[in-house]
Amino acid sequence: MKDGDDAGAVWRPSTGKRGAFLHARLVALGGRGVRVRRLGGDRAGEIRLTRFLRNDAVTIEEMAGTAALRTAGRCAGRHILAIQDTTVVSSQGGGGLYLHAVLAVDADEGAILGLIDGRFLLRRQGRRGSRRQRPTGDKESRRWLDGAERAAAVCAAAARVTVIADRESDIFDAFAKRPEGSDLLVRAAQNRLLGDGGKLFSRADALPEAGRAELHLPARPGRKARNALVAARFMAVDLAQPRNGVRSGAPATTRVTLVDVREVDPPPGDAGLHWRLLTTHEIGNVAEAFAIADLYRRRWAIEQLFRTLKTKGFDVEGLLIEDDAPRCKLIMAALIAAVTIQQLVHARDGNQAAGPLRPALDAFGGDDLPLLKAFCATLEGKTKKQKNPHPPDSLAYAAWVCARLGGWTGYYGKPGPIVMLNGWLYFQAAKHGATLKNQNKNV
Repeated sequence: MKDGDDAGAVWRPSTGKRGAFLHARLVALGGRGVRVRRLGGDRAGEIRLTRFLRNDAVTIEEMAGTAALRTAGRCAGRHILAIQDTTVVSSQGGGGLYLHAVLAVDADEGAILGLIDGRFLLRRQGRRGSRRQRPTGDKESRRWLDGAERAAAVCAAAARVTVIADRESDIFDAFAKRPEGSDLLVRAAQNRLLGDGGKLFSRADALPEAGRAELHLPARPGRKARNALVAARFMAVDLAQPRNGVRSGAPATTRVTLVDVREVDPPPGDAGLHWRLLTTHEIGNVAEAFAIADLYRRRWAIEQLFRTLKTKGFDVEGLLIEDDAPRCKLIMAALIAAVTIQQLVHARDGNQAAGPLRPALDAFGGDDLPLLKAFCATLEGKTKKQKNPHPPDSLAYAAWVCARLGGWTGYYGKPGPIVMLNGWLYFQAAKHGATLKNQNKNV
């Protein structure tokens, strides 16, 4: 869920041709919202997809697991940021249907590597009052621990895994029971009691500055973009086990590092940026403290993913399917497709200084590459800015083609998710037409 901070693969399920067709239709029609009738194309297609979504042999777990398997192969030897967050997909009074997702991002290159996990929870009213008397395993907050465990399993071949989340995941058990070999980085939400009897926030306020740096803050509603001067403080602390709650086998304290980053002299009327970050990374100097803040800023990738999934892209909030099971399956397929779109957006600049370019096969099949090259030949112009500057087998090359197909001229600004969606729609339509032509030729 959004907390107001400034943290700025093609799915081919093992359920057969209907699953692959559903994914293609989802991406092709993403910019116009997800609707079963529209996805089917005609009455027969609508019936096929309805049967697919209501087939008990097709499960959300299998869909998410197939995507995670593809992600796992891209994580080997890398420092992986497992960014997790929750978003509402259907409001029902004080509760509703929520989607919790975990996204894999390369810590060094910033590339989106794929989906680690996705799961749903139904939030009902009337549980808040008893939350302190229930163990973590019986609470909705269990999803933050489950997300970390899933990240450790999927990214087992990674050199390092850092699980990143917002203030809602500031849970003592998340630190005390973190998976072996994984690190956590969350934004502090609570002024926690420390092992020596002190309080977290007041202890941080009393720390001397360790250093200053300039940070660019992008524009957001009600605020213009600006460069902010921020000061960093850091210290190791022992968080005390909360007095409330039901815990078994939890330690009395758990050691973490607090990184406090706050803006110096913000503009009048602006509270200024202030992050209190808790991490299991060890911090030895101010450069490492600012590096932790930079990692937290990567959390913005999952906010962008949710924007593509919802009103700005696939519009899953507008689904009119009443039954939870088929609706969740369709939303999960849209989530996997939205990851593909975000991979294209992140690959558009082709910044080789950050590392080797990601391969086009991250988001395309091998049989798609000739069509991408054919489109590129027709889209390139005579000027330098109208030439595709990327290697033909790279994801950046494919992103350039999709952006141009989506209406980007190559001259002004950078193509965003909707432009990429429109370009992918064009590509899918052309691919579908070429497939039909070949089938008729064979007949």
